[in-house]
Amino acid sequence: MSLYYVGVDGGGTSCRARIRDEHGQWVGEAKSGSANILLGVELAMQSIIEAIEQAARQGGISSTQFCQMHVGLALAGAEQKQAWQDFMALPHPFASLTLNTDAYGACIGAHNKGNGAILIAGTGSCGILLQEGVQHVVGGHEFPISDQGSGAVMGLRLIQQVLLAYDGVRDHSALSHRILAHFNDDIDTIVQWSKTALPRDYGQFSPDIFVYAQHGDPLAKELLSQTAADIDMWLSALQQKGAQRICLMGGIAERIGPWLSPPLRHLIVEPQFDAIEGALMFANCAEHNLYPEFLN
Repeated sequence: MSLYYVGVDGGGTSCRARIRDEHGQWVGEAKSGSANILLGVELAMQSIIEAIEQAARQGGISSTQFCQMHVGLALAGAEQKQAWQDFMALPHPFASLTLNTDAYGACIGAHNKGNGAILIAGTGSCGILLQEGVQHVVGGHEFPISDQGSGAVMGLRLIQQVLLAYDGVRDHSALSHRILAHFNDDIDTIVQWSKTALPRDYGQFSPDIFVYAQHGDPLAKELLSQTAADIDMWLSALQQKGAQRICLMGGIAERIGPWLSPPLRHLIVEPQFDAIEGALMFANCAEHNLYPEFLN
């Protein structure tokens, strides 16, 4: 009976799964919806199974063979113990599940299991240093109380400034008018939207901020400067903990480079592998479970 190994990288916006056979050969890869376990463990499991089903079909594998799969999960929200425990208590069809954070998976992959650090800045943000097998984490306590340097916080700040411009507290810009138009120039609509908005809902505006900043929009440039300062803060914190090599990962991190402080840029290196490969590296390795004391 053949064995399969699956790596899953799941965040607030999407979930990506990659399957390899027991010889390391690529079988399939697919993407589905959110797999941040703080947004619902059942929803996360549903997204994971959906992505694996799609990837399995590419390799001609049926769901009856899921019992032959060892799955490594690098998921946002896994640092929260109760959420980790709730997720791991769910029934699943796989041979095994190993769960750690998306940052851990990204760091394992980026440095091919060696020493090094990563800073994720996408929908959320988190920094992690792996040094001689010991984890050092900065940030990553979830939106809105943490996640500085992320698309979600950038979008939240944008909405706040748009409201200030509407109230005449600050000047309007092309960007603020663009966001108001998105909500049909109705402040009540913005307020109502905010009551249920998720990190990815705020993060949807980050591409606009980059585009408008390129055209000199003062609000967009202000927001990118704030985001760059946040990322500089995380880079400095990782350096102080001993990081000498840091990979920037995520949609915001990949575009923020020109805005970062020049003295910190020398720390930045290219990742060797992605977070999915990192998750594959710890699939079927119980020692990589974040809270193994909860395992039965």
